[in-house]
Amino acid sequence: MKLHPQLIEKEGRNEFVVLPFDEYQALTELVEDYEDLMDLRSAKNAEQGKKPISLQQVISDLDL
Repeated sequence: MKLHPQLIEKEGRNEFVVLPFDEYQALTELVEDYEDLMDLRSAKNAEQGKKPISLQQVISDLDL
């Protein structure tokens, strides 16, 4: 996904980021999907007595 952020400075430092609404929605959905996946994996691992997996592994599994 290509993002087109607009940075807003305050006193010479980056203070805010503005995104087009469709990019914001896509990021929000991606985060929600990630949270759902982590919840499912944690529940599955708890049932099987396994340790949680790393964020890097999840990113790799999702081809992100």
